[in-house]
Amino acid sequence: MLTLEDCIDMADLTPDEVAAIAEHEHTDLMVAAEMGAYLVHTEEGQARIARMIVDDIEDARRNNKPAHAAKLRLVLQHFVREHGNLDFDETG
Repeated sequence: MLTLEDCIDMADLTPDEVAAIAEHEHTDLMVAAEMGAYLVHTEEGQARIARMIVDDIEDARRNNKPAHAAKLRLVLQHFVREHGNLDFDETG
């Protein structure tokens, strides 16, 4: 039986990246890991994940959660760095 950690490892994403997808999609981590595993292997999917993280950052800012926004900015920076063929700049 696969664990959540196994699924996250197979998704080629960090646990924080999967958590950001789950937050954006209002779903559990297992579903987010599956979604991320599918999306991360195409340029369009990578851009979609990056946009999800940016949306989460904007939501954290709107809800006066600066620490969460700062953590998500680090998640976004790591994601963009790891997926070099992604042409994406954060606007915040």
